Amino acid sequence: MISYAEYLARSSFSKQELLALSQGNLVKDPPAEFIRLPAPPMLMVDRVVELTRNGPRGRIVGEQDIHFDDWFFHCHFRGDPVQPGCLGVDAVWQLVGLYTSAAGAPGSGRALGCKEVEFAGQIRPYNQVVRYEVDIRRFSQLKESGSAVAIGSAKVLVDGELIYTVKDAKVGMFLGIAYPDYPARSENSVGGIMDRSQA
Repeated sequence: MISYAEYLARSSFSKQELLALSQGNLVKDPPAEFIRLPAPPMLMVDRVVELTRNGPRGRIVGEQDIHFDDWFFHCHFRGDPVQPGCLGVDAVWQLVGLYTSAAGAPGSGRALGCKEVEFAGQIRPYNQVVRYEVDIRRFSQLKESGSAVAIGSAKVLVDGELIYTVKDAKVGMFLGIAYPDYPARSENSVGGIMDRSQA
């Protein structure tokens, strides 16, 4: 385990550390509400090799190892296995969320959308490494609500070849929306609009 101060200073994360973060046991003194990455098999990143912060801008780069028997190849599609493009977009959201948390924003991360996704290639069972390069163009914390948002654009490469781009992937961090007592029925056990004041 590492301290929260060490977490905020990190410039990379190993697979073991990302798995620990997904289980909620990487940081020994986290804020009351702290990010959790998706656990496997939905965790789409095996390591973070770069994380830099420069005021409201920054960069995060993650890598995913491809295995010929990865779960999605068994069902998407039978007789024509390819990693779903939506999982690559989710990997970008996961990285933007991690960046937001590592920049000091507490809360639960939620993908809020993106502008454009363009595919020019595919990920097959005998590829080796997918690289997600995300340039954060805006990070801001909203003091009144405690929320934060980060927006970044990504290049996705497989074995060094650019195969798709994601423009303005947006992730928000929100307080008070976690559902830690799942599967019990409780305050946050039903979804829908997060900000009911707008409904």
